[in-house]
Amino acid sequence: PLLPPALPRHACRPCLVLDLDETLVHSSFKPVPNADFVVPVEIERQVHHFHVLKRPGVDEFLRAVGELFEVVVFTASLGKYADPVLDTLDMHNVVTHRLFREACYPHRGNYVKDLSQLGRPLSRTLILDNAPASYVFHPRNAVPISSWFQD
Repeated sequence: PLLPPALPRHACRPCLVLDLDETLVHSSFKPVPNADFVVPVEIERQVHHFHVLKRPGVDEFLRAVGELFEVVVFTASLGKYADPVLDTLDMHNVVTHRLFREACYPHRGNYVKDLSQLGRPLSRTLILDNAPASYVFHPRNAVPISSWFQD
């Protein structure tokens, strides 16, 4: 499985899988005047700065779901970008596990998040993601959400 056994405090909770980009945050290479934070990421020996905007209400949302679910962020992004974004975004340490692009399954030109590989009962697993292609293997477990680009 992609995840270790659930911690005792999460053993009875359902698993909530959250996407990162355009679901919880929007990031841009270009400077954004109202960015919530900036993350430096080294790509091919050059540092790039990602300007990150948090989706409105995301802090309260994370705090609330952290009390009800085992929270996993599963993103098609690379860890060297997503880890520092989550280090800043998850200020209350709600996210118990982080999964990145290498944990996705390549399928028809998309990165699919195969929930059956998590090691959690599918009957108690939900995914919140803006990209239907990401949950094509488990559409019944999905809670679709509109993409958020800072508007």
